Order: sequence, then structure tokens, then C-alpha cells
Amino acid sequence: SQIGKTWKFINHILSDSPSYLRKEFMSNYEPDEKVILWVNKVGPYNNPQETYNYFSLPFCHPEGKVAHRWGGLGEVLGGNELVDSGIDLKYRKNVDRTSICELELDQYKAARFRDAIENSYWFELFIGFVGELRYDKNGENAKHVLYTHRNFIIKYNGNHIIHVNLTQDGAKAVEDGKVYDMTYSVKWIPTDVTFGRRFDIYLDYPFFEHQIHWFSIFNSFMMVIFLTGLVSMILMRTLRNDYAKYAREDDDLESLERDVSEESGWKLVHGDVFRPPRYLALLTAVIGTGAQMATLILLVILLAIFGTLRGAIVTTFIVCYALTSFISGYVSGGMYSRNGGKNWIKAMILTASLFPFMCFGIGFILNTIAIFYGSLAAIPFGTIVVVFVIWAFISFPLALLGTVVGRNWNGAPNNPCRVKTIPRPIPEKKWYLTPSVISLMGDCYPLEVFSLRCILSSRLSGITR
Repeated sequence: SQIGKTWKFINHILSDSPSYLRKEFMSNYEPDEKVILWVNKVGPYNNPQETYNYFSLPFCHPEGKVAHRWGGLGEVLGGNELVDSGIDLKYRKNVDRTSICELELDQYKAARFRDAIENSYWFELFIGFVGELRYDKNGENAKHVLYTHRNFIIKYNGNHIIHVNLTQDGAKAVEDGKVYDMTYSVKWIPTDVTFGRRFDIYLDYPFFEHQIHWFSIFNSFMMVIFLTGLVSMILMRTLRNDYAKYAREDDDLESLERDVSEESGWKLVHGDVFRPPRYLALLTAVIGTGAQMATLILLVILLAIFGTLRGAIVTTFIVCYALTSFISGYVSGGMYSRNGGKNWIKAMILTASLFPFMCFGIGFILNTIAIFYGSLAAIPFGTIVVVFVIWAFISFPLALLGTVVGRNWNGAPNNPCRVKTIPRPIPEKKWYLTPSVISLMGDCYPLEVFSLRCILSSRLSGITR
């Protein structure tokens, strides 16, 4: 059996040593120039998040000191560590079936391969399978087979590598004490695809060639604007008198209570809506963080539309989060000051550290588990230090600056009505109206709707049949 998987662009994993940084950006090779094949990780196909170092399986290990290469911040956080495979590749030089090494399997190594094959382990060179399970005609007596030959088909244009395809064959049964000849072959094929169009194979360009119905989009947009304006006009005409009555400051409290004595429903709490909450600092921190997240997502979407990410989306998120910390401080500081908050330093620290420290706590637990199991998803200590430095020297100062600006420029109270001195008593609720019960009912509602749709679909399908 033969399994073929198209690799991601070879520039991410092939480079010249020791000046691989120059090759990473230029990707220029001369004929017969040495090209290093970088291997990344292995893991179960059905659980892509569980990854381990490539050489955690007993593959052919290069002799001497093995070259390692770490990518950017996003690549490290994604659990990518490139290691020299030790396979001898020369640019535009074909290689017939050549031995990599003779792999002798003892009991431990054979057990490792059997376990990897049973769990459908894949490896990233970028993609391929370690082996497969083969059954007899009755579907029983599974046999573990290991692929011992790798065939590299590399397409090039001039002095640039464009595409790489990997196929595997030479399947042999995994047996204790047996020696396997691990081989490879390389075939270089010229192509007309230019270096600038190398990513076209991974993009669905025919989708973008479809005609866009601009008139329908404009019609829908104008309909939404019209309906929003109509509803706003009705609300303003209905609530204008109430708004003016609540905003009067020349009347005393008795006359105001007399005017609203006949009101009912939500109008009864107009004097308590803008009362400062019990946990004001926490509320302002959450709202400030939410405003920052909304801005962050919008900014990353715009950068993705303009095509400036190029696979560095994790790094972009981290940098953009640090740069948008000013917005969270501005919104949080202004709201905290408008509600009469006094301990603004506490609110500022909580705003700047609420989301990062929550992520750090979750990441610390997951990182501890990853280290315990030896997973490649474990974040190195140096990367943690880099992220902390970004937060301490960029995010935190910007949050502090935003809080100061928000207090001074957006901290004046602007409530549309007066707040009563004495809070209005809240009547006792029924047990089924408590927040805990309502939360459970809200969680069950989507499941009930889904079940109802399934029942209706089955009934309808039965009727149609």
C-alpha cells in the first residue's frame, strides 16, 4: 500500500545549514547545494493536540549532535520544534533507493511502533503515517506493518523549491529482533508554478471567482438601516416624556415620586439602574477586557483580509493583544470613575491582569500535564518568559496609560436620570427564577431545540417515505 500526502510549502521545513535563517526568507538554492529536511512531531491522528517529539519513536537517528530550530513565538506556542532528519538531500539531484540506516527492533522499540500503529500515529515532515494495521479476510488477526521506504517528489522552479510530495511503501511486519533497511529516494521535477504562487494549491480560488450579488447585499444593508432607524424613532417618541421627567433636577423627591406613582414594570427601577454595583472593580475590568477583545478580533480579521499574517496568527494575536491594552484601560478607567470608584489602582491592576492571569492559570495546568507525559505541546520556559516580558513592558503600561486617560477624559458621570438615595427593595423570587435554575434551563434549551428538530426531521422523513 502507498500513502501520498502533499506537504505544506517546503520553505517551512527545508533550509540550508548553518545559515538556515538566510534560507528561511530567501529560499534560494544552487544545484547540488545541501538541503536539510526538518522533521517536526508525531502523534495520534484522532487527537491532533497530543504530539510528541519526532524521535520519541525509534526512527533512524542522525549521528552526532542533532541540529534544532525553533520558529517564531506562535510556532513555539503551537508545539512545533524542527529537528534535522539526517537525510542527505541535494538540490535538483535525483536519488535512487538509498539506505538511511539499518533499524534493529528490540522488544521495547517494537512495542513502541506497535502502539504508534494501533493509534494511527502520523508524523510531520509535514504529513505521513508511521505504518498501518492489516487484517486477514475475516477482519481478525491484525498485523502491524511499518513503512520502510520514503519517496520524495520535489517540484522546483529555478532556484526555488515549490512543492514537495511524500509517498511511502516497503511495508514490512513489525517483529522483535528484526533488522529493517530504512531507505529513501528523491526525484526532482521542474514546474511552471512561480515562487509567488506557491500557496495557490492550498487556497480555493474558484470560490472567490463566483459573482458577488452586490445589489442583494446593498438591499439587505439598507433594509437593516431602515428598520433600525424606524425602531429607534418609535422608542424615542415613546420615551421622550419619561426621559425628560427623570432628568429634571428642579423638582423635589416628593413630586418625582408622585409623578411616577402610577408607573409599573421596568419604569419602577429607573432610579436604581445606574447605582454602582457591589463589585465595581471586577465589573469594569470585565467590560474593559470585553472591549479590548472585540477590538482585537476586528484588528486580526482586518490583517487577515489584507494578507499580512502568512501563518503567524498566534504571534499576531499576542502582539495585537498587548497593543490594544490601552482600550481596556480606557473603558475600564472611565466606567470606574463615572460610578464613583475611588481605588482606581486596584481597578487598573485587575483590568490589566484578569484575562492574562486566567490564561496563565489554565496554561500552567495544561503545561504541567504536557511535561508529565513528555508531549511536544509543552511550552518552554524561555517562551513563557518572552510572553511575560511582552505583558509586563507593553500590555501593562498601556493599560495604565489607558486608565489614566479614561479617568480624566471619560470619567464624568453622565447618567440619563437621577439615582435614588434609598435602594428599592427587591421582592423575593420563586425558586424557579433564581439565577442557578435559570442558568441550567438556558443550557438545556439548545439541547431541547436540537432534540425537537431531530424528532421533527425523522417524522417528516417518515411521512415523505
